[in-house]
Amino acid sequence: MKKTFSALLALLLLLSAAAPALGEEEPPYVYEKLEDKSSYDSETLTYAIETGMLSGTKVYITRIWMAEPGRQIVKKTAQYHQHLATAEGLAKKVPGAAIVVNGSGYVSGAYPWIPENYPGESKDYYYTPLGSLVITDGEVIRNLEGVPYYGLTLEEDGLHLYVDADNEEVLSRNPTQTWSFYVECPLIRDGESILDRENWPFAKHKAIRTIIAKLDEHSYVLLTVTSVHGLPLTVCTDFLLGEFQPEWAYNLDGGPSSALFRRKKGSKKLALIYGAGQKIVDIMAFVELKQP
Repeated sequence: MKKTFSALLALLLLLSAAAPALGEEEPPYVYEKLEDKSSYDSETLTYAIETGMLSGTKVYITRIWMAEPGRQIVKKTAQYHQHLATAEGLAKKVPGAAIVVNGSGYVSGAYPWIPENYPGESKDYYYTPLGSLVITDGEVIRNLEGVPYYGLTLEEDGLHLYVDADNEEVLSRNPTQTWSFYVECPLIRDGESILDRENWPFAKHKAIRTIIAKLDEHSYVLLTVTSVHGLPLTVCTDFLLGEFQPEWAYNLDGGPSSALFRRKKGSKKLALIYGAGQKIVDIMAFVELKQP
């Protein structure tokens, strides 16, 4: 009953937001670059951050190259089932992080919704990430039998996207980390949009976003949508396809959870580029490769 009520409440909130009616055709995206914000260059990691206006909303685009993504992408989490933590606090646990963003969506008293196929009640999942699988540093913390996995994993060769995947299939790849959100959050797979534009109201709801897309085995791009107006996922997906042609793209947690930090070359401290400081469940960090 609690799950049903929470789902209905969430749906009403989404439908009340200003968005094009389902089935209504949207205009094509318009992008204008504003400036090069920051860059970083080393033998094992480079990044470049630019600001731009995407369909009337300010965005940050972060291009990242890594020599060995499987060893250079790091996850840090709040204490499982106990509390949340700020992205800044979690980022401080990653020595030498060059880029940090927010990660998984989560369940809490403020955000109690869980999928109908999750066993138990919402409170059983408070202060934990969404996702039928939760893996941190190689430890399987959650494995919901019979509930398919939607989300990202970190494996030996980098990040992988899974959609409606059997958990045992995912585990057979020996992932060391997971990040997950709603089942609709995979946006692009095999170079094509899989966003449910017609049946998922949130797809056309304007909001702050953090989206990650894989370009090739070494390269990723982050799209951070700010709160000036926010953007629907339809526009974000079309933009990523039109400008980057990624292998896949995934919508991480957003809204007030969004955060983007960067460290300049030679500096020991991360600086906040964008974010409101809300407590979250985990982060995704990008680091230089440690030399032997």
